[in-house]
Amino acid sequence: MSLPYILILYYSQHGSTRQLARALAEGVDGVKGIEARLRTVPKVSPECAATAPEIPNEGDIYCTESDLKNCAGLLLGSPTRFGNMAAALKYFWDGTANLWVNGQLEGKPAGVFTSTSSLHGGQEATLLSMMIPLLHHGMLVTGIPYSESALHTTRSGGTPYGASHWAQGEAPSELTPDERSLAHAQGRRLAHLALHLGNL
Repeated sequence: MSLPYILILYYSQHGSTRQLARALAEGVDGVKGIEARLRTVPKVSPECAATAPEIPNEGDIYCTESDLKNCAGLLLGSPTRFGNMAAALKYFWDGTANLWVNGQLEGKPAGVFTSTSSLHGGQEATLLSMMIPLLHHGMLVTGIPYSESALHTTRSGGTPYGASHWAQGEAPSELTPDERSLAHAQGRRLAHLALHLGNL
């Protein structure tokens, strides 16, 4: 029998959000009885005829409706785009009306994470905006409590709304120890919540 899983669904243009997603997965995988499943979404193209291959050339595979419907919990990540999620991820969510109508995500725990190239580039606004579709789906949105000491010491990314990373440019930079610690904590927290809620 397969383990329940936390779906870590993200979009990453330059690799920084992917790096944060992998740190969250390490946190999830540290909890017995549940596992992480990493998925991404294709780019949105201004060319109407452009199509992406069904399987990406590199990185994680594209998310399906089944991946989302059958998850025990969700961690949703995007780079910042003017204080909002990237168009590719928004486009994916705009296609989830069938799940919404049937209440198939209701009661599942969820969290959000982001990466930005500038320290004040809209991390918290992006995290808050990504919570909106999750709330519409009836998910139980959770963040990172201040009992996590790294929230008091971070000088880069990391918020009570969710894990974040200050990429400091377009090329992926390493997560700081505090950013990694908070990503691990968020992954563990969501994994424990999903297991608890699944036993009710």
